[in-house]
Amino acid sequence: MNNEHATLPVLVSGGGIGGLAAALALVRQGFNVQVLEQAPEIGEIGAGIQLGPNAFHAFDALGIGDKARGRAVYTDFMVMHDAIDEQRVGRIETGEAFRERFGNPYAVIHRADIHGSLLEGAVETGRVEFFTNTRIEKVEQDETARTVTAIDQNGKRWVGQALIGADGGKSVVRAQYVNDPPRVTGHVVYRAVVDKADFPDDLKWNAASLWAGPKCHLVHYPLRGGEQYNVVVTFHSRQQETWGVTDGSKEEVESYFQGICPKARQLIELPKTWKRWATADREPIDTWVFGRVTILGDAAHPTTQYMAQGACMAMEDAVTLGEALRVTNKDWDAALQLYQQNRVTRAARIVLSGREMGRLYHAAGVERLVRNSLWKGRSQERFYDAMEWLYGWNVTNCLEQA
Repeated sequence: MNNEHATLPVLVSGGGIGGLAAALALVRQGFNVQVLEQAPEIGEIGAGIQLGPNAFHAFDALGIGDKARGRAVYTDFMVMHDAIDEQRVGRIETGEAFRERFGNPYAVIHRADIHGSLLEGAVETGRVEFFTNTRIEKVEQDETARTVTAIDQNGKRWVGQALIGADGGKSVVRAQYVNDPPRVTGHVVYRAVVDKADFPDDLKWNAASLWAGPKCHLVHYPLRGGEQYNVVVTFHSRQQETWGVTDGSKEEVESYFQGICPKARQLIELPKTWKRWATADREPIDTWVFGRVTILGDAAHPTTQYMAQGACMAMEDAVTLGEALRVTNKDWDAALQLYQQNRVTRAARIVLSGREMGRLYHAAGVERLVRNSLWKGRSQERFYDAMEWLYGWNVTNCLEQA
């Protein structure tokens, strides 16, 4: 590293889950970090998310394992039912045998609780500065000085030794260097959180539960010690969609779930308010590194929600970046290439698998019958074998993914 600029901070554009995870990973390698966030405060919107064992490996590597574990709800199983006839399509036990196989549990958690755990960890280091109301609009690099300058909406210049673009699916950093269009899926996701007292007794399972229907599906699982339940419904929109988040309407949701069984249909009657996400992803790219700038999380690999891995992948990115810096003795050029080399294929597999999983969940006609027969008689061990590529990731093998 150029010693002249070794005292400069690393700039992180974005204070979401990916940005905070990156900040923690960088601090653990001895860097000071400035997090530049466009929102008026460092926070997180959304509802629940699922955590595979790989997420817990990442939490531990980032030094916040205890914080996150204390806020998670540990499920007993994952289950998929057919939303038309209630037939059970598949059930994966996530108890002791699962934990033994993957070294960590399966859990569900409120998105804000992950973000809060990362934020507490970052603040406690004393080496992360946060700047809100700061939207990065342009990045410049000085190849001679080996510095990166981020210019915000007010023209203020932020100088660092590198910049991590963790600024989400609509990343400004990615737009500057790649400028590729989003792929709007036409799939709309409604998310809500329901109090335990209002949730149907016959669905109070300690599980990540999915009801698969034609061109739609529903998901529910407990949050915050079982005091709340996350409800997510997805459908193929009849209209042209624009990527973004708006308030939802109960009438719209009900219009898409006419043919499903009463047991699953209860879910859409519950929420008093909904948030509506018109979803998108992007085609995977093989270049994430642009000089001393790289992208991470949704900026690098925006994906649909069907693999339940968006936050997990962002944290994996951060851990891998930190490890790449460690093994290259903080040589940014070598480290960023190593990071890219070990993340591109894995992240692309998640994006592409998400598309296929969406097709599987939303199968209709004969394709639905095939879907319902896929896992009949499958042993738990075979389910676990199929998940090894995903849940077997950890800090010790994160640089062996290329």
